[in-house]
Amino acid sequence: MVIAAAAAWYYYRGRHMGTFAQAFGTTPSIPEAKPQGAIPMLKMPTAMGWKAGEKPGVAPGLKVTPFALNLKHPRWAYVLPNGDVLVAESAGIPGTPKNVRDYAMNRVMSRAGATRPSANQITLLRDADGDGVPELREVFMSGLNQPFGMVLIGETLYVGNTDAVVAFPYETGQTKITAPGRKLMDMKPGGHWTRNLIASADGSKIYVAIGSLSNIADDGMEAEQGRAAIYELDLVTGQNRPFATGLRNPVGMAWQPQTGELWTVVNERDGLGDETPPDYLTSVKDGGFYGWPFCYWGQTVDDRVPQDAALVASALQPDYALGGHTASLGLCWLPENTLPGLPAGMVIGQHGSWNRSKLSGYKVILVPFADGKPRGTGIDILGGFLATDEKTSHGRPVGVAVAKDGSLLAVDDVGDAVWRVSAA
Repeated sequence: MVIAAAAAWYYYRGRHMGTFAQAFGTTPSIPEAKPQGAIPMLKMPTAMGWKAGEKPGVAPGLKVTPFALNLKHPRWAYVLPNGDVLVAESAGIPGTPKNVRDYAMNRVMSRAGATRPSANQITLLRDADGDGVPELREVFMSGLNQPFGMVLIGETLYVGNTDAVVAFPYETGQTKITAPGRKLMDMKPGGHWTRNLIASADGSKIYVAIGSLSNIADDGMEAEQGRAAIYELDLVTGQNRPFATGLRNPVGMAWQPQTGELWTVVNERDGLGDETPPDYLTSVKDGGFYGWPFCYWGQTVDDRVPQDAALVASALQPDYALGGHTASLGLCWLPENTLPGLPAGMVIGQHGSWNRSKLSGYKVILVPFADGKPRGTGIDILGGFLATDEKTSHGRPVGVAVAKDGSLLAVDDVGDAVWRVSAA
């Protein structure tokens, strides 16, 4: 029975999906939903990594060089004020399969390098002489629980483990933290497990991005309590509250400097088609509801979910579509001409799809901004992570960050690398 069901999944994956232009921009054309049922499409390239001397393709006028290689599934980067770069090394843990879809997904994710033993550590990279190659590489912290987001406020480093926000004492220039952490906020682990962090301008609050447990509240809304949201953690009172909800899997967060608004990138739901619905970039409103699981791209109802009419009526439409299932994860603000010829905007690491008939993402892009809002089409900065036949991938970009010297750092978890983009 299991073999027959698996064979049916393999035959039907990606068939009858149609071919659509990418749903991208402020006014995307989003195809009508086509629910895929119990055997949704799964398609992902086999992880190959990079051979010696290989590297991603880069936009004209720029060059890309390895900043760090042979890491242990790096996911996120954070630049300290002194220029040291912290890299969180962690991985997803396969869940116990409940059905053929879960079994197939576990196999696909493992082959693609998305799940493996988690290093559960943060590595420090220091380029003291500014030549773009770190002379110092140390395990900065270990024994963590799927660490991801990091933020320094004063003399305290905050880390987003999958199950808690934890605070550690930090002194400028130190290369290792061994002191025990202080737990500030509990979170439910599992599902979309990454927990990103960003501080408010005055350092009094931390915003915590928490993904959903499942695709469309498959285990009921009670299991999703405290999830699919960005929380605000008040460091003065120690209290936390939902800041924005209905965000299926928000990961990267960044401040738009002209408006002071918080922005995020969100991975939308699966099983409705190649471009339906698109992942998105959006400003985050205090108290805003963004639709999940009841609706998407504003108030387009997902008929697979028992509805809440009042919440659907309140759902906000995102600002900018990023294409269906691009797995847009990384996000940072890039000031104008930080890299020569590039306008100001949001840099986005698109991890790449695993659930559509033609793969998408697998690149680093820039979404230009004007007057505090996204304008125009995206600009490719890094590519070449995916083979042209879509059967293999060298890498998958995740976190992005601007280094102290103005170069752009792109974390590549399948390639076990951090790439550095600078002027040619």
